[in-house]
Amino acid sequence: MMKHFNIATPFYLIDEERLVKNLKILKQVMDETDCRILLAQKCFSMFSVYPLIGKYLSGTTASGLFEAKLGADYMGLENHIFSVAYREEEIDEIFNICDHIIFNSFSQWEKYKRKAMELKKECGLRINPECSTQEGHAIYDPCSPYSRMGITKKNFHSDQSEGISGLHFHTLCEQNSDALKVTIDAVEKQFGEILPKMKWLNFGGGHHITRSDYDIETLVQLIHRMKERYGVTVYLEPGEAVALNAGYLVTTVLDVIDNGMEIAIVDTSAACHMPDVLEMPYRPEVIGAGKPGEKKYTYRLGAPTCLAGDFIGDYSFDQPLQIGDQLCFCDMAIYSMVKNNTFNGMNLPSIALREAEDIKVIKTFGYEDFKSRLS
Repeated sequence: MMKHFNIATPFYLIDEERLVKNLKILKQVMDETDCRILLAQKCFSMFSVYPLIGKYLSGTTASGLFEAKLGADYMGLENHIFSVAYREEEIDEIFNICDHIIFNSFSQWEKYKRKAMELKKECGLRINPECSTQEGHAIYDPCSPYSRMGITKKNFHSDQSEGISGLHFHTLCEQNSDALKVTIDAVEKQFGEILPKMKWLNFGGGHHITRSDYDIETLVQLIHRMKERYGVTVYLEPGEAVALNAGYLVTTVLDVIDNGMEIAIVDTSAACHMPDVLEMPYRPEVIGAGKPGEKKYTYRLGAPTCLAGDFIGDYSFDQPLQIGDQLCFCDMAIYSMVKNNTFNGMNLPSIALREAEDIKVIKTFGYEDFKSRLS
């Protein structure tokens, strides 16, 4: 349990101080290596803090037109984009607002090559080094068998790369720099002969750079290695590292029931407000709570939706939970706001920002937001 906020729950709370702490670490890496770091908007797209993020990072990267427009409108710095396949009716606007466009296949490059070269755009190809370093998260592994992400060595045709100025790979997910080293070794082995012809190399995302145990020294060495061997500018595009541990989701206990164990019904939903809890899956930390049985009173926290498996996890507390108690889930800035939904007519959580001791609500949602997504 925690002190009550005088804000209607549920709401996401972004802590500016923690956000800046992460940004300073990323800026230090940039300063030490002369690399360029971009915000991956697919993870964190709270554009009200883009001006702050832009003071530290080089720009944004997008997975589609709408994210690219958000980066252009609210960050206004470098604006990169990668898509598995681009829609023809959107490509003109993408070329207009993006300075780096990365293609997933030679067929996509051939389709848009003439326009890209006429506009003198920086274009790249995503490669697949077929080097999986993940365990247990196949859904997030771009190097899994039959992946649709990137061009493998077998399918890479150097004679079709005229006009290409960079290569991009993205293979990591919440990983340390030891996994990056393994990946870079594979990239060099398979694509080393192509790299000297490139102006830049993008290491993609999944780097947990701001995690307390992250080996930054190895990351710095790897960036220097690729810069010195191939004369390329190195890009990184982390999402989680930007807002890691910088956000919370505050919820209220609506009811407590007993069906073989104590179950607390809260006014938030894993399925609606933190989908990765079910997709990953994982158990988010709750401030003041312990593991099941660690403290005197254990509860399973569940949502008010009709989805039978919409549980967030089992937690223990020093005191019994009471209706009206507020709970605070940790690390809820990343992959939460960008993935939430209104299944069951659940309202979207408000978004709030803590600046020093002042908390202000940036945006609230209601029935019109639910209705506008339907017809």
